[in-house]
Amino acid sequence: MDMNGQERIEAPVAAVWAALNDPEVLKRCIPGCETLEKQSDTQMSATVTLRVGPVKASFAGEVQLTNLNPPHSYTIQGEGKGGIAGFAKGGADVSLTEDGPQATLLAYTVKADVGGKIAQLGSRLIDSTSRKLAGQFFANFGKEFAALAASG
Repeated sequence: MDMNGQERIEAPVAAVWAALNDPEVLKRCIPGCETLEKQSDTQMSATVTLRVGPVKASFAGEVQLTNLNPPHSYTIQGEGKGGIAGFAKGGADVSLTEDGPQATLLAYTVKADVGGKIAQLGSRLIDSTSRKLAGQFFANFGKEFAALAASG
């Protein structure tokens, strides 16, 4: 499944780039994220617990950053295994464009694939859940900057 969208962030491109590479910020923004640890400048490990319809699973996996073009774009790719629930893998092309001196337009194209028990739930449920989770992440990411601006 493929999905795309964009979010206007009230912060300069450099600040948004820094946050997209900060494990603590990402952990707060990723729905269901329990752990997120930076292994290197281009690799992280994560544990995420999600509910897809009647199936709740905890996924442990690796995240890799490629096609780095700081502070304008990168590709994030990951794969997680959820035991008998199955697996999830995918990636996103993320780009940042200046939208005035203090704002950034974050655009993304996400590709995802699932297998195992979760895949048996049907593509419509998986598509809607994936869209909801991607939308939640980028909305949370925008709120993270709003909270920083209000406190600073």
